[in-house]
Amino acid sequence: MGEQRVRACRDAAERRRMTLRLLDDLDALERMLRLGAFETGVRRIGVEQELFLVDDAWRPAPVALELLELLAEERFTAEIGRHLLEINFEPLPLGAGTFARMENDLAGALARVDEAARQRSVRPLLIGILPTLRKSDLTLENMTPWPRYRALDAAMNELRRGPWRLYVQGFDEIACHHDNIMLESCCASFQVHLQVDPDEFAHLYNLTQAVTAPVLAAAANAAILFGRRLWHETRIPLFQQSFDARVAGDSLRESSARVRFGDGWVNESILELLREDAMRFRILLATDIREDPHALLAAGRVPELWALRLLNGTVYRWNRGCYGVYEGRPHLRIEMRALPAGPTVADEVGNAALFVGSVLGLRDRIPDVRAALRFSQAASNFQAAAKLGLDARLNWWHGRRYNARELVLEELLPAAQEGLRSAGVTDEEIDRTLGVVDERVRARRTGALWALGSYTRLTGRATRQQIATAITASTYANQQRGVPGHLWDWATLPEVSAMHAARLRVEEIMSTDLYTVGPDEPAELAAKMMAWRGVKHVPVERPGSRLVGLLTSTDLLAYLARRGHERERATVAEIMTPAPVTVSPEAPVAMALRLMRERGVECLPVIVGGRLVGLVTEHDFIELVGRLLEQPRGARLASPPPAPAAAAPNTPEEAAAPAGHDAAEAPARQHARSRRARGGRSSPAGARSRHGILRGPEAD
Repeated sequence: MGEQRVRACRDAAERRRMTLRLLDDLDALERMLRLGAFETGVRRIGVEQELFLVDDAWRPAPVALELLELLAEERFTAEIGRHLLEINFEPLPLGAGTFARMENDLAGALARVDEAARQRSVRPLLIGILPTLRKSDLTLENMTPWPRYRALDAAMNELRRGPWRLYVQGFDEIACHHDNIMLESCCASFQVHLQVDPDEFAHLYNLTQAVTAPVLAAAANAAILFGRRLWHETRIPLFQQSFDARVAGDSLRESSARVRFGDGWVNESILELLREDAMRFRILLATDIREDPHALLAAGRVPELWALRLLNGTVYRWNRGCYGVYEGRPHLRIEMRALPAGPTVADEVGNAALFVGSVLGLRDRIPDVRAALRFSQAASNFQAAAKLGLDARLNWWHGRRYNARELVLEELLPAAQEGLRSAGVTDEEIDRTLGVVDERVRARRTGALWALGSYTRLTGRATRQQIATAITASTYANQQRGVPGHLWDWATLPEVSAMHAARLRVEEIMSTDLYTVGPDEPAELAAKMMAWRGVKHVPVERPGSRLVGLLTSTDLLAYLARRGHERERATVAEIMTPAPVTVSPEAPVAMALRLMRERGVECLPVIVGGRLVGLVTEHDFIELVGRLLEQPRGARLASPPPAPAAAAPNTPEEAAAPAGHDAAEAPARQHARSRRARGGRSSPAGARSRHGILRGPEAD
């Protein structure tokens, strides 16, 4: 869906016009299939690379359009978020040298991006989800201002008629609402295209559906969203929910999400997929189409089928059937969209080789996928692999069940070797590309498992945001080393220089694991919480996380001094400090510290739109100073050259946001001690493989 001259359908008449254009395209495609008009006997593969842009603080950098001006090549383009870039590559004939050239092309393009990025003091990063993303980054201001994205957001919001709801439960869980489609901008993928003949499309597409789960389990690299540990490939539930326009209704009625694995096996041709999408999903976008596909066919020319491709760009099957025209010849492709970006180019090329090779290698072994595996089992496999990665239990041919790791090692890699060899890929190239996957799976060290293991090792030593920053910084440093992800050392907290500390934001040091009370609850409950948790403050909030006050140990002592030893059952509202001094998560830590000194408080509730999201305390600053003092003399954060700091408010009042009253009414003191993140998880083994690829299963 690269066409940018699009708009949301303005009225029912325009939607009818686009629907008729779509039906014309479907009829033309059916005619082309019947006449044998497609290119055959040619096997090409192509890839699309999405990547994040990060600044010197490892936060998303919304500078994609500026970089595109510097890059000035058609293969580089923007994505929905201004912190994302996409690179499109020319398709390559599958055979000897294909994957070596793919790797060189990818590395060369990334070097070009890196060169341009340095001029803006940012860096490109390959990862499925950027750990340092915050919900506050997903605003319309950070959406790429192209008609395609604005039109899609308007159309989806009209269809949904309410907020988008995201709920994902993994080791942690996340539940939130959002008011636009920018949740999609949390994801970066590595999309692989495989050109197929029309008469083999159904069989190879079904095989693609079957192998997607184990390939995804071996490639997972998106385990952390908004600082929380979720699925191994969190892109799957995130993307599906970010475009789910269904409204809860009668539970007896079935409906399909626009992002989905599918509804069943393909029996005959690509037409089944495209017709299904045309029947299930309404037209969202319109564009001015002047071509008459039937007239072009009658004249011996090839139509572009714009209406069909426009619909296909708003219905997101994880494996998509595509129509295209290359060098004047129409062709069909299978596009695998489930693979994440990263962790390195070598890993991505290995994943592509595993996907393409396993589909081709199973082509003759499994003559009819429909008889060997139920579709519901393939769909269940996909969800399990996304959630659990290599630990998933997967269904396989004729009732067999495997652990995903065993399935990849014992079934998929041998099939992929056979398939690539049948396509003319040399043994040396097969060993090099598939060997990366083989060693990764044997070591149990996917990108997701590396991130989760790093998170576990840092838990208790830093906040969620600091851990997310450490994982992001270590990802970039390891990618620069150029070694595959399974050979990476665990992430460590980056060294903090005084210069970098001055540019930190409150959200990078605040605590988010909070215990709160309501204003009508007994003050004794808050006193017990302070004693039980070892804290000196408890935020007071109403339903909806609306901050109304802060109860501190000072408040309790003052109350007891006034009342003596009388045991009177006071409510929280009677003794709390109303309208405490607050700060926003985006405020610089230096400003927060100055605000605390000037207002004489030891704790600042952190709010967004009146809602409590965290606390920053004197203890957080003591820990930050401790980290600075522990660094060797002259230590600096391993990061790109510093970017100019964002313009900060001139006064503390501009960063503070009192909760319902004038900040001048704040008490003289607000005491606090930060809460530290807790929890643990067993880490991946991390042992490196001592063997090459496909020499038979080796004992760990």
